[in-house]
Amino acid sequence: MTDEDALSCLAALGHPTRLQTVRRLVEVGPDGLSTGELVDAAGLSQSTFSTHLAVLVAAGLVTPEKRGRQMIQHVDIARLQTLMLFLVKDCCGGRPDLCEPLMAELACS
Repeated sequence: MTDEDALSCLAALGHPTRLQTVRRLVEVGPDGLSTGELVDAAGLSQSTFSTHLAVLVAAGLVTPEKRGRQMIQHVDIARLQTLMLFLVKDCCGGRPDLCEPLMAELACS
């Protein structure tokens, strides 16, 4: 990931609606959610939410999939992982013992 890619992702996540949308999509996992469900959860109008969704898609954090008449939104877990690794790659100046709490916190149980 380049600095430019990371900045694009971070800027996309820098708004409460977009951050909560990504977090909600991470929670539901690979099945994703319909755009309508995300709009309802955000409590915004369709047009306002679509603007936020477009930013997430442009940053590569969310991928839409057409299923019948619905658009299902999925978080791009690989892109999110790449961003997280980019941010912590050189964590603690090569002292893995200092990064252990972070790694333990991220471990799925």
